[in-house]
Formats: sequence, structure tokens, C-alpha cells
Amino acid sequence: MKQTSLCYIENDGKYLMMLRNKKADDENSGKWIGVGGKFCEGESPEDCVKREVSEETGIVLDNWHYRGIVTFVSNVYETEHMHLFTAKGTADSLPDCIEGELAWVEKEKVLSLPLWEGDKIFLDLIADEAMPFFSLKLVYESDELIEAILNGKQDILGKKK
Repeated sequence: MKQTSLCYIENDGKYLMMLRNKKADDENSGKWIGVGGKFCEGESPEDCVKREVSEETGIVLDNWHYRGIVTFVSNVYETEHMHLFTAKGTADSLPDCIEGELAWVEKEKVLSLPLWEGDKIFLDLIADEAMPFFSLKLVYESDELIEAILNGKQDILGKKK
């Protein structure tokens, strides 16, 4: 099982987003996501997110919030536990990232970007101040989201467990 981190860095009503368009065989190709990546041996979720954000953006995180864990299940890709963070941050200029194009995007416009359907769910959850930490299971068949279970109980696509 793959372990990853992902961070949505906020500044002045915008999120730092990455259009994944530079790596061959990228499962996120053509999609906009936050900043993050795979764990290295011995890393905690916090170690991983700090390293990945620094490597991809040059931003050094010193204040972040661990918001949740998202389990991705797919008939195409390896199962993944993604550790989701939010942070405040600024960057005078954005570096050329080898994984994609970085851009500050107004928060109200993020959901109109090409995203995974499940990303829209956890973006709504991190916007909800009443939801300080959550567990979300997203099940995909190819690119289609077929199930979304919040905190092991509620299928937020319509069914109750």
C-alpha cells in the first residue's frame, strides 16, 4: 500500500495548486491537486509533507494542520493512504516544478478545475471548520468515483451503511 501526503497551502483566499502535466505515467495526469508526494522510508506524515512541500515549492512549512486520512481504492492503481494537510504560506515566486505547473488559484474557483471527483469531497470537508479531522474512503472504477465513505459510516454519495 502506498503512503502519501498532500497539502493545500492557503494565502490571501487562494490555494497553491499543481497541474500534473510533466511526469510520464502519472496517475494524476491532467488533474489539479495540492502539493505532496510519497513517503520516504522512516518518514512520519508530517516529515513527508514538510519535505514534499519544500522540494516542490520552496516553501518551508512551520505551521500546518493534519486534517484527515483519505484511503483511495481503485481497480487500476495501488491502494493509497493519503495524509491530508492544510497550511498557511506564501511564495514570492513559484519555482519550476518537475511534476507540474504551480499556480495560486482562488478558493472559489478550485472546484471548477479538472479534479478527481473525490477531491471535491475532501476539499469541502477541509473548508468545514466543524470537521477538524476525518477519515474518507474513496473507491474508483477507472476514473469514476463509485463510493465515498466518511468516518467509516456514511456513504456520502447517497447510501447509508
